[in-house]
Amino acid sequence: MTNEELLKENEELKKEVLELKGIKRTVPKISTYSFSRINDTILENLVNIEKNYNRSVFDKWFNFEYEINRDEAKFLSDLIEKNEPLIFNYHEEDLKANFIVPLINKVNFFMMKAKIRNFYHEPLIYKSKNFIFNGKVDLVVSRGLEKAKKPYFFIQEFKKGEEFGNPRPQLLAEMISAVELNKTKSIQGAFIIGESWRFVILEKLGVDKYQYFISQSFNSTKIDELKGIYRNLQFVKNEIIEMVRQEK
Repeated sequence: MTNEELLKENEELKKEVLELKGIKRTVPKISTYSFSRINDTILENLVNIEKNYNRSVFDKWFNFEYEINRDEAKFLSDLIEKNEPLIFNYHEEDLKANFIVPLINKVNFFMMKAKIRNFYHEPLIYKSKNFIFNGKVDLVVSRGLEKAKKPYFFIQEFKKGEEFGNPRPQLLAEMISAVELNKTKSIQGAFIIGESWRFVILEKLGVDKYQYFISQSFNSTKIDELKGIYRNLQFVKNEIIEMVRQEK
């Protein structure tokens, strides 16, 4: 009999003895948290996470050299002209359909050869020893064509105002999940409230220990700032391409 078989038999004997004594073995229940329901209090009770106020971490990202051509400049200008009067009043699906999706499609994260694309409302689940995160993420750029297999970049939430739910802790929970599932040390993301975009970097420091950085706000209804958002997204695309090359 192998060691594995002996251990199994020992466990079965222990179970039988407990049952004879009228004692039931209880397995501690692990709580599950939906991304859409996570707030700062819940997140801070589950993991050790702190905000780092050093924004120099964004220097390389925000100084990415990308020349916006005439077609792209006109697209961005038209996007503002069409949406600016209503953007703050848009509900989630309005903002997504009229502004976010066209912008993301213009950046073009769909790379068939590399098997990378953007996914909307994609399910994500992360199980730790103490808790479970699950739910559907608003937008994730990931490896995989039929389903997301390795997340690289998240955008959360298409909300018209923060009174409808703070997207930051929800985004951080998604980023924590991706870092753990990918077994990496950092990941990038962004959250949107109305016309305002903020970019985020999350870094893993240890077991259930993280720090995050939040950028200044970019107003997507101002042409120079929208160009900045567009360049930042092009940087993300370039970084993903480089990561895929290194992984190969």
